[in-house]
Amino acid sequence: MSSPQDADDLARENAYLKARVGQLTSDIADLSAEVDRLRQERERLHGRRAARAPNPLGGGQG
Repeated sequence: MSSPQDADDLARENAYLKARVGQLTSDIADLSAEVDRLRQERERLHGRRAARAPNPLGGGQG
């Protein structure tokens, strides 16, 4: 069976990992908001047409 020390170590590690997941989840939300903000800024500066410029090599006679 496991010793009380093992149980304490596991509980401590579990608490740390839960806190870390919370931090990383918050970081993901922050980065997603920043991506959205930068996308809007790019569209404002360059317009939607520039973001979706046609590929000169993509079209052609078929």
